Amino acid sequence: MSPQPKNIFVLGLDEANLPTLNAVPDADTYRFHPLLTIEELQGGEVSVSDLMGRARAILDAHEGSIDAIVGYWDFPVSTLVPMLGSEYGTRTTSLESVVKCEHKYWSRLEQQKVIDAYPPFGRVDLGSADPQPPEGVSFPMWLKPALAYSSELAYGVKDMAEFRTAVDTIREGIGRVGRPFDAVLDLLDLPPEMEGVGGQVCLAEEAMTGIQVAVEGYANNGDVTVYGVLDSINYPGSSSFLRHQYPSTLPPSVIHQLHEVSERTIRQIGMDAATFSIEYFYDPQTEKISLLEINPRHSQSHAELFHYVDGVPNHHRMIRLALGEDPVTPSGKGPYRLAAKWYYRWFGEGTVHEVPTPERIAAIERDIPGVRIDVVPSEGQKLSTVPGQDSYSYEIAHIFTGADDEEGLRRKYDQCVAALGLTFDETAPGGRDVKSS
Repeated sequence: MSPQPKNIFVLGLDEANLPTLNAVPDADTYRFHPLLTIEELQGGEVSVSDLMGRARAILDAHEGSIDAIVGYWDFPVSTLVPMLGSEYGTRTTSLESVVKCEHKYWSRLEQQKVIDAYPPFGRVDLGSADPQPPEGVSFPMWLKPALAYSSELAYGVKDMAEFRTAVDTIREGIGRVGRPFDAVLDLLDLPPEMEGVGGQVCLAEEAMTGIQVAVEGYANNGDVTVYGVLDSINYPGSSSFLRHQYPSTLPPSVIHQLHEVSERTIRQIGMDAATFSIEYFYDPQTEKISLLEINPRHSQSHAELFHYVDGVPNHHRMIRLALGEDPVTPSGKGPYRLAAKWYYRWFGEGTVHEVPTPERIAAIERDIPGVRIDVVPSEGQKLSTVPGQDSYSYEIAHIFTGADDEEGLRRKYDQCVAALGLTFDETAPGGRDVKSS
């Protein structure tokens, strides 16, 4: 008799990630079950206790084993995984280690203990009648909540006028995610330096410059392994991503430094049985790296990239770790030497039209080998109503391309944008597709 399939519950299981989940090794021995929807998990102001209750109802109604509970999204998914894991006996990292990554201020306090690759930072008193930058933090700087979806409510500011405007905007919107985050912090025994800080705190950090890069890895049985480094390229003159590209083009000495700093930091955080993704800046002039933020999960945005280049999506490691199995995977076994995830963006308000049908998208993917397309807004949708956007642009489509050189990556992206044929009604000045360089 063949063994029973492993039942793997995926928080926020979405159609975009289903193909890459089904492409992991031994996928035929797994049964993936959706556990709550993205809308439930990230729509409006969520209640962690309500989400836990809904998840318990689904898990308790399941007839059969519960072999793993996993997720590849940020808060609240990242925190629900260890919370549910402790109740249902599935393998996860600790809730405290996740929150140490997610809470940007607490994360900086932990980083201070083992590395010096971070910018000057401090808290901004949102309750003050006249908030000021923290002592020792100079302009230009970034203001951001302790926790947010994507880069929501993160603002680059270069003077006091922009600082005050950003503070007012953050103060108005921070509660949507900050209040649910407070409920999670209440479950932990916080260290003295975190007493009274809470989840509705604003962090100020000096702006970092250079090449943006992402490091992916995992912690398992006390060991930390980095398995991939990717370049993140922005639109010219913008802080918004144009594409992620794998593998990185940085020199081997820099890659080694990224490995070493990542491993030291994750050990300090105390993660185990989990994947992670850390974002950095590398300044070629000073040859220094600066840690931007730690994500207590691998990036689902990179799954197709690893599949194109290594032959196995990074979801594989998440699943193996949750099942207590070996997550090691050979590299360079995929059909392409390079891969990229492109962000087709609109830099201004607008309403999208002529969104292609799923059948039309499938036809484009057949016509252009080595591509996959996910359109973000729906037909006739006003871009400002699309959730989870950064503070400066709107994501129109995610376009994944695999090729043997950068020219091939770019050519396939341009072909996909042209084939999609999306049009926009501008409702405010400035709406445009900023061309890449």
